[in-house]
Amino acid sequence: MDNSKPDRPETEFEPQPQVQTETNPESQPVPETATESYVDERIRQAFERVKLWFKNAQEHYLHSPRLQKLTYQGKYLPAFWTVACIFSLMVNIVLVAILISFGHNFFALKALIAKGLVNGTSDTLALMDQAHIVTTVPVNTKVQLQDNLPVIFDLSINQSTQLSLAQDTKIPGAYIYLNNTAVATDLTLPAGTPIQANFDMSVPVNTTVPISVTVPVSMQVPVDIPIEQTDLHQSIVGLQGIIEPYKTIMGSAFNSPKELPLCDQWWSGWACSIIFGKQ
Repeated sequence: MDNSKPDRPETEFEPQPQVQTETNPESQPVPETATESYVDERIRQAFERVKLWFKNAQEHYLHSPRLQKLTYQGKYLPAFWTVACIFSLMVNIVLVAILISFGHNFFALKALIAKGLVNGTSDTLALMDQAHIVTTVPVNTKVQLQDNLPVIFDLSINQSTQLSLAQDTKIPGAYIYLNNTAVATDLTLPAGTPIQANFDMSVPVNTTVPISVTVPVSMQVPVDIPIEQTDLHQSIVGLQGIIEPYKTIMGSAFNSPKELPLCDQWWSGWACSIIFGKQ
């Protein structure tokens, strides 16, 4: 009987949210509220666990004299100097390691820059200034010619041709043959009479002939231009002037630790051997 009484409200309470969902479908914030309450509960539990961990750590610290000696004891200035000294020592160790690593490769790097970069650039610029631009330029174009051409020559003529008289021509004292007998008489040749003529002469010609013609031009033009005769010469000389001081400095001295005056002393030689190595 005791178990049946609490079951009745549950059976009676269960269908009520179903009726509400059917009658009012817009009011459904129950899942969101449940999710928010679950998240808040998990956050609260995590916070409680952190507080408990810190409380246990504090109790362990208070009951451990050895741990109290190794950690901060409530004195600000000694703690600050201890942390500062440890940090400074770590920084100095890193800087000394970087210095030694750089010193072992300093002279090799200097030689590489002096020979490969500075001297190589200077020599390349000198060769560039002495170089020539040698090529072949193809030319394909059209040239318009307009001129008066003088013509002077002798025209030789040697040719037989047939001429015709332009008008009546009288020939006095001409002989005609009558019955194989030559008879002198005057003849008149009418206009248009054909006459066979043989020309053998030289005719001088002196005149001017006007010329207007378009001539296509296609050729290969060889080109050889010295760089020192162009505008590039001034730029190359300027670059050589800029590099020359660095060339002098990089190649003059300090090519090995033995050339450093400080490394020749008995009291500093060991430091140079550590920093620069044995070279």
